[in-house]
Amino acid sequence: MKAARIVKPKEPLQVQDLETPKPKGSQVLVKVLASGVCHSDIHLWEGGYEGPEGQFLKTTDRGVKYPVTPGHEIAGSIEAISEESQSLFAKGDKVLVYPWVGEGTCPACRIGEENLCDKPRSLGIYVDGGYADHVLVPSYRYLVKIGNEEGDNLDINEAATLSCSALTAYNAVKNANLRPDDNLVVVGAGGLGLMAMQLAKAVTGAKIVAMDLEDEKLKQARKDGHADYTVNSKKEDPVKTVMELTDKMGADAVIDFVNASKTVETDMQILRRRAKVVLVGLYGGELKLNLVTMPTRAYRLIGSYTGSLSDLTELVSLAKRKIIKPLVSDRFKLDQATEALSKLKDGKVMGRGVINP
Repeated sequence: MKAARIVKPKEPLQVQDLETPKPKGSQVLVKVLASGVCHSDIHLWEGGYEGPEGQFLKTTDRGVKYPVTPGHEIAGSIEAISEESQSLFAKGDKVLVYPWVGEGTCPACRIGEENLCDKPRSLGIYVDGGYADHVLVPSYRYLVKIGNEEGDNLDINEAATLSCSALTAYNAVKNANLRPDDNLVVVGAGGLGLMAMQLAKAVTGAKIVAMDLEDEKLKQARKDGHADYTVNSKKEDPVKTVMELTDKMGADAVIDFVNASKTVETDMQILRRRAKVVLVGLYGGELKLNLVTMPTRAYRLIGSYTGSLSDLTELVSLAKRKIIKPLVSDRFKLDQATEALSKLKDGKVMGRGVINP
């Protein structure tokens, strides 16, 4: 099989010929039809991300080993399957892969939150992933059926983005715990931000303010009908604008898909009492807090990382019923993996990009 691999951080990915794995026990071999290109793939490619005080946090310090095949947003068809799982799946079934595999015994895994496992084994990060024409899934438990050879299929490219982009957005919206009369500020109108707005509008009915530095992305947010208001924080005072839009009360919740020092400093200035700040992005940096305001105004800071398998099954249901529709804006071939990552890093992908091996 062919796979686009990160051999060394910051170097172009290499398309290599590897032996096609054979499934054993409960393992399943999936033929990859689409693999989403995610911002976390960029951190894997660069070898880490910025931490407090400019410290560079290396992926190898978190257990990542190179070379590795990235790609954790995987949709495809079942190529080979063991007898153990044939009662649930059949060869040719279209499936979405849940990539956030845990080691199975930690407290998070035991309550179905493998995405928060103490010793994760996530596909495309710690184990070879979907930038390949095949991927070995450790168990049929991590598959969600999205169609079969007879039809009733989700669009394969849109489906791929559900397992991280949409899943991350969905869990963030859940953590915001919104009500229909709430004001939500979404910081970052890229692929994740647009999906969060779509989900928040469809599931909660909250009033949504989209915040970004680029007019084109904000225009897309308004065009899709998910954002009620937009704020270009480069051209206008974001604090003043949000306070005016919320009758000087502030936002009930902020979901920050950038999560940089500057954006979170702004987040903390636009909060209503009892408000929640959900931090999702991995840009990095640090934040100084006025500790007195935390209890007196009852703010809640919440870290949100991907989502659970049950969240993913809910998302697939929403997508099948056309309640949400991911925006796939760019498609690449396997030998364009480096170009795909570079384009995403430069902010030139309007929605989500996918690789079709």
